[in-house]
Formats: sequence, structure tokens, C-alpha cells
Amino acid sequence: MLIPVLLGFIAAFLFAASAALQRSAVLKVADADTEHRANRHRVPILWLIRRLLRQRIWILGWLTNLLGFVSQAAALHFGSIALVQPLLVTELLFALPMASAIIRQWPSVRDWFAALAVTGGVACFLAVEGAAPLDGSPERGRLIVAVMVAAVAVVTLVQLAQGRGPLMHSALIATGAGVCYAISAALMKLTADDLLNHGVLTTALDWPGYVLALSTLTGLLLGQQAYGSGSLSAAIAVMSIVNPAVSYVLGMLAFNAVLSTEPGPLAAAAGAAVLLVAGVFGLAHSPTVQRETTRTATHGVYPGMSTVPGKVAAPAQPPDTCAQE
Repeated sequence: MLIPVLLGFIAAFLFAASAALQRSAVLKVADADTEHRANRHRVPILWLIRRLLRQRIWILGWLTNLLGFVSQAAALHFGSIALVQPLLVTELLFALPMASAIIRQWPSVRDWFAALAVTGGVACFLAVEGAAPLDGSPERGRLIVAVMVAAVAVVTLVQLAQGRGPLMHSALIATGAGVCYAISAALMKLTADDLLNHGVLTTALDWPGYVLALSTLTGLLLGQQAYGSGSLSAAIAVMSIVNPAVSYVLGMLAFNAVLSTEPGPLAAAAGAAVLLVAGVFGLAHSPTVQRETTRTATHGVYPGMSTVPGKVAAPAQPPDTCAQE
């Protein structure tokens, strides 16, 4: 029991460190774009990829992320999914002080309680049996429809993010990333089953592997955009919520999962919802998160940045809180 728990916490720490390192590289590269050419586009991170590939800290971030996956795989080897997956949500608790480092201010007690609420809510949801059901063989027709709906949803979220304040922009982009990660999880299972049951050639000629690569790449790019345009901790919180939620919907639509009506799971789901609402509200109105968001948007990849270095063009609505959006 101790080994998988320890490995799960190590994986969560490495994932948080990876996000912080990559965000640092994005800010450095974006700051070097003195004319802010990238920020004139809807997803500025796409225009900075070449420069990021030359940043050692960005590469270090990816290597750290790889170590996180290795730790996660090792944890799953020694323990069950039900034990390991909730532990990975503690990434937010590790990310909170790393995110606050940009403004050189330790998170307040209020921030810690908000992060704990989000972490506890997601962990509570994942602890319920069948919370993210991707077992069994999916109905491919329904899965194709789900992928198409997800693609439309992601494009819509990117469009809705335009002209929003930095915090809301980052949250909407992070939501799109979370949708992509959930689709990737479903397609990863389908691709792995094809590989094991039908061989390499059949898998290479089938569509799920290619859609898996596209959804994963899209999710990674959107994640980078979310980290570099607003609050790191808020973006991680959003993705931690959206990923299992969309996976649950996918399980019911494409994997023939059945919604539990037992009192225990329903009570756990209700408790998780209360914690999530409280946590998200706390982070959205946190002064520390707001200052971090403003600092990141000024030096990062927030679209619509003014051509005056160090300034952010005033959006149509106040950028400070989600409530103001």
C-alpha cells in the first residue's frame, strides 16, 4: 500500500513541476517577442513552438513530464486505479506554490483551502466505483459522434476565449485541453485493444490511433496556452475537473456504462460537486491567483496584448475574476 501511494504522490509532484517549468519557458519566449506578433493570433502558443523547442527549460519540462508518467505507470503496477488516480489530483496542491512563485508570494490560507476543496472534490468523485468508466468495448459509431462533438466543443471554447480577461481565457482554454485529454484516454484504450488483439498492421490502418495523436497534441498545445496566459493553478484545477467529468459522459455514451442510482455513489457525487463549486469559487476570487494571472498575462501568451511592452490591452470586460466575465 505504501509504495503505490508514494509513487502516486511523486507522479503528481512531477506533473506539477513539469507544468511550472513549461510555463516558465513560455513566459521567457513570449517576453522575447518584443513586437508581440504571436499575441495577435487566437492561439499564440502555436507561433512560438519553434522557439520553445530551443529552450532547455521547456525540454526539461517534457522530461519531467515523462518521469511523471513513469511514476504513474509504476504506481498503477503496484496499486489499483481506484487508489492511484485520486492521488494524482494532488498535482494542484504542488502546483499552487509553484504558480505563486511568479509573484514571489506564498499562497494564503484561503488559497490552500480552495485548492484542497477542488482536490478533495475530484478525489471523491474518482473514488466512487465507475466514476470514469472506460471498461468494455465501445460502440465505435457512438465514439465517432463523441469525437466530432468534442472537436466542435473545443473549437467553440477557443472562440469563446477570445476577448475574455486573462483568467477566464485561461480557464476556457484549459477546459478545451481537458476535453482533449478525456478523448485521448478513450482512444488510447481502443488503440491498445486493437494493438493487442489485431496486431500492428491493423492498428496502423485504423483511425483511432491517428485521432489519438491529434487529440493528444491538441490537448498539450492548449494546456501550454492555458499555463502561459493566466493562472497555472487555476488551469490545472479546471483540467482536473473537466477530464474525469468528460470521461464519465464518454463512458455512458460510448462504453455502455450505467449511471449508478445507489444512495452511496449519489451522495459522494453530490459532496464532490459541493467541494468543487466551493474550490473553484475560492480560486476565481483569490487575490493571489488574480495577481499571478495579471503577471502571466502581461509577460505570457495572452491574445490581444498591447504593442507596448509590459502592457496588456484592456479586454471588453474586466479580467480580474471569473465572476466579472
